[in-house]
Amino acid sequence: RRSSAFSIRKESHTREAPLTRRSLSRMTIDSGKFRQVLGHFPTGVTVVTATTADGEPVGLTIGSFTSVSLDPPLVGWLPMVDSQRWAQINSSGSFCVNVLGAEQGELCWRFAKASIEQPFDGVAWQPSPITGSPVLDGAIAWIDCAIEQVIEAGDHHFVIGRVLELEHAHPDSEPNPLLFFRGKLGDFRGQA
Repeated sequence: RRSSAFSIRKESHTREAPLTRRSLSRMTIDSGKFRQVLGHFPTGVTVVTATTADGEPVGLTIGSFTSVSLDPPLVGWLPMVDSQRWAQINSSGSFCVNVLGAEQGELCWRFAKASIEQPFDGVAWQPSPITGSPVLDGAIAWIDCAIEQVIEAGDHHFVIGRVLELEHAHPDSEPNPLLFFRGKLGDFRGQA
């Protein structure tokens, strides 16, 4: 009798030596399967923004955003190492995380595509109070940060930001987040 939606195949074998970092580093995982399995973990959708030295807004869509620490207040996100927009944000020394609402799917795709050279065209925004990074109109929350640390993590960087200011939509507005799951966008449906 199965007690879950999946089962783990048990194989009988003996291990000659314990796994070590060296032996683990030689293991390979199929990248397609890796994406497929991790696609089963729903994520919120954010657009991370900044203002360049020339005063131009820059931003990119990020699903890999997380709270890191309460004391001191730190958040983190993971841009691709070779992202030109990330390079511009890094040069600015600060950023603002915009948490997208369920009705902002078009913004998700607009800021996700490197082929769109001017993603801010026609997008309403206001400068954040501390860093001046763009706060997108309609975002259900925003977090204004200074870059605290950047850590290499394979083909991504792990960017840690110190929170300088933050705000969220009024609860009476019943904010609903934009979510990404198995390659598609959707919203949150709470259970009773």
